[in-house]
Amino acid sequence: MKFVCDGTVLSDAAATVSKACAVKTITPILECIKIQAKNDGLTLKAYDGEISIEKKIVAEVLEEGEFCVNGKTFADFVGKISAFEVVIDSDDKGITLKYGDSESYMQALSASDFPQFSTSGQDEQNYFETKESDLKKLISKVVFCCATDESRPILKGCLLETVDNKLTATALDGFRMACSYCDVMDGSGEIKIVCPARTLTEISRMLDGDNTLKIYASKNLLSVEVQNTIITSRLYAGEFVRKENIYPVDFTTKVNVKRSEMIDSIERASVLIRGDKNNLVILDIKNGKIVINANSDMGKVEEIMSADLNGKELRIAMNAKYLTDALKALEEEDVELSFNSNVSPFTVENESDKSCQYLVLPVRTSAPAQE
Repeated sequence: MKFVCDGTVLSDAAATVSKACAVKTITPILECIKIQAKNDGLTLKAYDGEISIEKKIVAEVLEEGEFCVNGKTFADFVGKISAFEVVIDSDDKGITLKYGDSESYMQALSASDFPQFSTSGQDEQNYFETKESDLKKLISKVVFCCATDESRPILKGCLLETVDNKLTATALDGFRMACSYCDVMDGSGEIKIVCPARTLTEISRMLDGDNTLKIYASKNLLSVEVQNTIITSRLYAGEFVRKENIYPVDFTTKVNVKRSEMIDSIERASVLIRGDKNNLVILDIKNGKIVINANSDMGKVEEIMSADLNGKELRIAMNAKYLTDALKALEEEDVELSFNSNVSPFTVENESDKSCQYLVLPVRTSAPAQE
């Protein structure tokens, strides 16, 4: 196999595809990028057992063929020679890269060992269409609430549902929950899937416009194509937590505050509790104000901010990061926090636009906060 390719184009493609290369695996082929030279272009593909990324680029193919090479190493190396036109030639043991007046050699594996992961049959799957910008925004508002540990694997994913021309996304990690939605422009019917957070993050990275995006979904797979790049991912099986069972119906206390002011106050308070296990702050809501307290071995801080209180006064403890993450994901300057008690989950949302909501579980302290 032999081909000539622009270094920048090859580098960008390798960097994109290598995101699907496995790390710390006993199967070396899953750490590889498979490169196929055929007709007038290259197809680069990686698959780690969960997610597959495939990208096509233009190249001058002098001799057709295919090979597999360690993805991270190849992507890093071609990134250093992106300013050159690159000529790659392969033999039974490896590949030779020529650029400028220089030449390097890299070991390779047989492409016949690369796992088959079919993306065909899309026309037989369900699908929905939405704007790229809407989906990118939706992903950013929920994906950070997905779990990262393996105790409940399904919570490492995000529940996606299409109902009444809306795409609703729900994510939770056992301590907080995010719910948001965007418009669906077209589709084949109602869809309900649990997509890995990592897959959604990789899709989001590729979205950079306002074009219509078509996403295919079956019981086990999700597939989407953006700018000659196809991402195909396995989906999580099992029953996702029903948000209706944990989302409060009514509230006894509602507080309206300025988002930027609350973020600044909590972040200042968080400086002194940095490194503490619970990252704990206490909100004392009373008399048209919120007093934010934080204590640690380093010292203590008390921040006072104005608030519009409607309902009962309340004193409640929480993880500062969970609250600031929610506040930063919202867009309006006026936000609303709704409570029932110092041990019940509370919500954080925009005052007007209710398309995005966050639910946060309070922290029980050894000296319980008083209502």
